[in-house]
Amino acid sequence: MIRIKVINPNTSPDMTASIDRIAKAHAPIGVEVVTTCPSAGPVSIESYYDEYLAVPNVLAEVQRDPHFDGFVLACWGDPGVDAVRETTIKPVVSIAEASMYAANAIAPRWSVVTTLARSHHMVEAIVQKTGLTARCASIRCLDLPVLACETDPEAIVTGLEMLSRQALQEDKAEAIVLGCAGMGGLDRRLSDRLGVPVVDPVAAGVRFATVLVEMKLQTSKWLTYRYPEMKAGGWNESLKS
Repeated sequence: MIRIKVINPNTSPDMTASIDRIAKAHAPIGVEVVTTCPSAGPVSIESYYDEYLAVPNVLAEVQRDPHFDGFVLACWGDPGVDAVRETTIKPVVSIAEASMYAANAIAPRWSVVTTLARSHHMVEAIVQKTGLTARCASIRCLDLPVLACETDPEAIVTGLEMLSRQALQEDKAEAIVLGCAGMGGLDRRLSDRLGVPVVDPVAAGVRFATVLVEMKLQTSKWLTYRYPEMKAGGWNESLKS
């Protein structure tokens, strides 16, 4: 039995439940998914401030129960993904990377559609970090808050359809990546309306994490992601999970 822990870095119980439904629906047979969120931190992640507040709690959530085969960080902002990789040898998958890798395999160019306009720079930085800028046709922002995915899903669907059509027609995208974990489950509806593939980031994250575990690939500890150096009153041997 493969055990995957999916972590929603914000503290919204409704979004955590939504992520859990999508993650379990897409988990292959023989894969157990446990979805959690920190007990403290921002209720949504929509800025660098929110992201930095979330990171210590995400790290604590990983260390609270490290006995999983892999971890999925269910936020397109990737809060703390590199730090988490330093604390465990288990594979750590960000839904942003996984969804872009999936889109990259099925379309020559794709667009990311996401929430607040202020997050455009954050999303752009993640695309650049992943090395896929040349394949990203555009980033389009709906300018609705993240929690609207739970409180007003119809407005989200209508807005995403509008943005996606603009990306297809004006930016020459050929697939759409949903740029928020809260948009999970909307991929089929949008794909049917648009006639192009739409990638659910939570589904991609769970599937990709499962593949890494099945291939027995672990986080490299050769240099960048090796365990943090011991410091007085700081690093703990318990990190070696």
